[in-house]
Amino acid sequence: MQEISNWSADLQSDVAAVRLAAARQLALMGEDARPAAVALVRATGDAQEEIAEHAVAALEELGPPSGDDMAQLVELLEDAHDDVAYWAATLLGRLGADAAPATDALAGALNPRRALAVRERAAWALGRIGPQAAGAVAALETAAAEEHARLRRLAGEALTTIRGA
Repeated sequence: MQEISNWSADLQSDVAAVRLAAARQLALMGEDARPAAVALVRATGDAQEEIAEHAVAALEELGPPSGDDMAQLVELLEDAHDDVAYWAATLLGRLGADAAPATDALAGALNPRRALAVRERAAWALGRIGPQAAGAVAALETAAAEEHARLRRLAGEALTTIRGA
């Protein structure tokens, strides 16, 4: 556990080689890297592409984060870096119904000013939350009427899940 904590801290280092070594180690850990979820999401926005790629590899194997990470993930959902926001939405979605308190933030991520991938992931996450995300119905209805086919489909699926139909 101490190693994971150290590697999480190393992801914030000013030295790219240190960040890379930490990202590589965490990517090898699979679900055991769960305590580093927030640090890994931040690292997806690293200016060094290889570091970001290892962070993504770790997140792909991570599974749901700890519920204690929700507040930080909601903050990261508003990050200007699209990959950071995308992965924050992804991890919130992996929490399922436990992420219900993040409904408003996820609905906000459906805003047309956001990157399409972030909007799609937010719609997916709201669907994973299910009926507890009823507060996002209006935003999802707007997204379901847009021109982007995948966003329309994900928003429509989320609406079906939320409405229990």
